[in-house]
This record gives sequence, structure tokens and C-alpha cells, in this order.
Amino acid sequence: MTPQELRALCLSFDAAVEDFPFDPETSVFKVLGKLFALTDLGARPLKVNLKCDPDDALRLRAEHPGLIVPGWHMNKRHWNTVTADGALPARLVRELVEDSYDLVVAGLPRAQRLRLDRP
Repeated sequence: MTPQELRALCLSFDAAVEDFPFDPETSVFKVLGKLFALTDLGARPLKVNLKCDPDDALRLRAEHPGLIVPGWHMNKRHWNTVTADGALPARLVRELVEDSYDLVVAGLPRAQRLRLDRP
């Protein structure tokens, strides 16, 4: 996955925006003010921090050692750092980004969730 593809994917979700609260290099993708993806699109290899169900996070780390690791500078129980430079199947990376978005949306107040197109 290229940096452009990752950015486009993150911004394809309903109400998703890109912000730079930390520095000009770190893209933070949010839905209604809540973070669901964090990356430096200029870094090589391309990596992205994504929210993940704790049980799935452990399973994914075991299945993809070195490519999916505990979230760098994040709560390691709920976040993974995913290498998105092509070593993992693009389909898997897309699913993980979507899962991260869905987990964040599920945690939003009901009134905010109802404003989104997703269930």
C-alpha cells in the first residue's frame, strides 16, 4: 500500500478527517474527533497505528511477527502498529483500518453514531 492509498482509504470513511496535532509529518485520522489511525506517510517502511480488539491484537501479532506489533506510543492492549509497505496483503491492511474505524465509531455516543452512514 502506498502512502497515497493509505490516506485515501482513511479519508474514505464517513466523517473522517486528517489532522496534524503533533507535528507536520504525523497524520492523525479521526472520526468525529476520535483517533482511529496515526501514521507518518513519509516514513519508510510505511507503518500505521490502528485500534484493535485486544484478543485480535494478540492473534494478529502472533500470526504476523515483526509486521504487526504492539502500538508504538499507544495503549498496547488496544493498539497495533501495522507495517503497510506491501509485506502484508493490502486486503488485510484495508480490513485492519476499517476495523479500527468501526471500533472507534462503536465507542461514540449513540447520537453521534446515528449521524454516520454506518450502522
